[in-house]
Amino acid sequence: MYAFAIVMVYPYLPGSGSAVFQGVSVFVGIIFSLGSSTAIGNLIAGLVITYMRPFKIGDRIKFQDITGFVVEKSLIVIRIKTHKNEYVTFPNMMVLNSSIVNYNTSSDDDEEGLILYADVTMGYSVPWKQVHEILIAAALKTTGIEKTPKPFVLQTSLDDFYAKYQINAYTKDVNKVPRIYSELYENLQTGFNGAGIDLTAPAYQIYLPPDGAYGKPQAKGVAAAAKKL
Repeated sequence: MYAFAIVMVYPYLPGSGSAVFQGVSVFVGIIFSLGSSTAIGNLIAGLVITYMRPFKIGDRIKFQDITGFVVEKSLIVIRIKTHKNEYVTFPNMMVLNSSIVNYNTSSDDDEEGLILYADVTMGYSVPWKQVHEILIAAALKTTGIEKTPKPFVLQTSLDDFYAKYQINAYTKDVNKVPRIYSELYENLQTGFNGAGIDLTAPAYQIYLPPDGAYGKPQAKGVAAAAKKL
């Protein structure tokens, strides 16, 4: 609006037809264009974000490595408040050119909710059915976890010394995700300790020095120890 007003008033300014005045006007226009290119880019990006509606004020989003709540959405910047009460500001051009995770869309009425998950490794001596029962029971005891759909377990890998399990549970209380995770981990420890199961996964590593590294007598001793193992 200011630029439009200046263009309309320009012909009526005294001396507007002189070469000097025109040269100064061109110089000022170039300086304005170079100095405001970033601001204009953020302004256009803000308009695009407004019509795209990837998030709204109060949504919990993840942008780059920052997770928090949108507290301000202007035509120039986006401001996020983290769970530690830190305020982080991003220019709209950066937001438009990056991917955004919106956790609040999973808490809509027509959605099942956001899936929280935690990985646990367990030795093969523990029956997998027992592990599943403990994981699901711990999730159901956690505040904020939905009873329906019911939590479920995925067995994600079979490694050399242990199996890896993943407990998945639904929640619609996305504003308290860190607290829900904390309570879930507490319930997992309580569940396994109550069953007398150690959460420490077994792992065995034997390092032998190369031949002659410590002299011939020591090498024989190491070889003998290795045979015993």
